[in-house]
Parts: sequence; C-alpha cells; structure tokens
Amino acid sequence: MASNSNTSTSPVASGAKQFALLPKIINGGIAGIIGVSCVFPLDLVKTRLQNQQVGPNGEKMYKSMLDCFKKTYRAEGYFGMYRGSAVNILLITPEKAIKLAANDFFRHHLTTSNGTLPITRQMAAGGLAGLCQIVITTPMELLKIQMQDAGRVAAQAKELGKSMPKVSATSIAMELIRTKGITGLYKGTGATMLRDVSFSVVYFPLFATLNALGPRRDDGSNEAVFWCSFLSGCAAGSMAALAVNPFDVVKTRLQALKKVEGEMQFNGVADCIGKTLKHEGVTAFFKGGLCRMIVIAPLFGIAQMVYFLGVAEAILGMKSGNK
Repeated sequence: MASNSNTSTSPVASGAKQFALLPKIINGGIAGIIGVSCVFPLDLVKTRLQNQQVGPNGEKMYKSMLDCFKKTYRAEGYFGMYRGSAVNILLITPEKAIKLAANDFFRHHLTTSNGTLPITRQMAAGGLAGLCQIVITTPMELLKIQMQDAGRVAAQAKELGKSMPKVSATSIAMELIRTKGITGLYKGTGATMLRDVSFSVVYFPLFATLNALGPRRDDGSNEAVFWCSFLSGCAAGSMAALAVNPFDVVKTRLQALKKVEGEMQFNGVADCIGKTLKHEGVTAFFKGGLCRMIVIAPLFGIAQMVYFLGVAEAILGMKSGNK
C-alpha cells in the first residue's frame, strides 16, 4: 500500500508526514479490517480452489469459483464463509503497519541526492517492505489456511465415512508450538517470502506510476484526486496479485497441514512446484487467480480510500495531508 502522493518523487519535502507512524498504523488497521470483512468469503474460496488437487480420474470437488462458493455456503452457512477471519482481523493491523512503515523507511533512504526515486529503487523498497512483513504474515496465513480449508477436508472425509474433529486457530497454534516450537508457526516461510516480496516489488511502483497519470487535486499538488488513487490501488493490486499467483498457490499448498486422503504431500517449494507441474500442469499455478484478483483489488482500493479520507488523522485530531 502507499499514500496518495505521487510516490515516484522524493518524500523528503514532506518528511514529517511520511514518518507519522501512528496514523499509518491506524489507517492500515482500519483498511485491513474493512477489506478483510468485505472480501473474506472470496479469499476462502480461493484457498479451497488452490488446495484442491485433481483426482486420478480427473475428478474435482469444486468445478469453478461459483461452484465452490455455492457448495461451501450450502454446507457451512453464512458464518462458515468466515472461517479463519478472526486470525486475519487480529493480525492484519501489525502486518499492514510493518508493510507501510517499512516501505516509507526504505523509500526515504533509497531516495537519490537530487530528490528522485528511480523505478529500480522503488522496486527495491517495495521488496524489502514485503520481506519485513513475513514475520507476521507467515503465522497469520498458516492459521487462516487451516481454518479456511477445514470444511473441504471435512467434506471429503465424510464421503469416505470418516469424521474430522473441529479445530480452532488457538488449538492449532498451541499444538504447533507444543510439538515444533515457535518455528512450527513459520511453515511455508520461503513460499510466503517469494509471494510477498514479489508482490510488493510489482505493486508499489505500479501504483505510483498509475497514480501519477491522473489529475491532481490542486495546481502544483502531488496529491491525486480520490477516484484516481482508488482505481490505481485496485488496478495495481489486482495485476500484482495475478502476477504472483503461482507463488500463492505454492504457499497455500505448503501451509495446508491436513490433506484429503490420497492427496500429495510436499517437501518444500521446489518439491511442490515439481509435483504440481507434473500432475496438474502449468494451469494449476493459476488456480484461484480470479478470486485473488477480486480479493486484492478492493483491499488496496479501500486502503487508498482510508488514506484519502484521513480517518486516523481525524481520530487523532491531526491535520491530514490529503485534505
């Protein structure tokens, strides 16, 4: 995520605004919570589609995004569509705070002496920000995926005449810590790093470029009009999401601790890529891609809206740089 300013230029002139971290934390948290609440059912569908493996005779539990949505809603109801959302909502604020603050920090220090920030340095700043956030993202995604995929695993087990015990994010976390220590919560870190770093490398410069193309609010201002920043956030988010979807598929499969009987097990990123390619073909890496684009676009559009409105600044009684 980024502020509404034209981020291809230096933040030095407005350093105080760039490094007001408390508003960034609050705005990031608000944007994350609103975004997660709005799009979580689609994120659940995305997870189940990505974890679904093709059977020996080509059979699939879900034929499409719509089919997965219908079957999940029919079997688990409205609240079933929000399995794992509590974990996301709880951890989304520190994740977004780290991402935003780190991106601003690296952009500030990578700005050239003449006050410009070349595209390569924008990509480096974004990538480093993505690297920093995995300390929160990895356990958050690990626990969320177990909860989101539990219904699919339970449904498959039921067809085989078996039953699966109900689980909670807390019980999963405690079991992992008990058996594997704190490192148990970081299964799939390599794949998470690949996804988040590459996403940030694509998203931040792309948003800055698109945002710079639109009209400014005032003559001589670097601030884009609201609709430009909103659409730039949506477009950059969705395009970056599609570009890194193969890494998201690998991450999701590696972090699924429980598999349906007969499904392949994976030992690391390379093993997952190799087996998936061999048994399902290259199209498997784009499973859930449309879902992910639909999920990510409003998340980043909402983030830009929150920054534009200056929600945190209003709460804190501060003057918003967007007004």
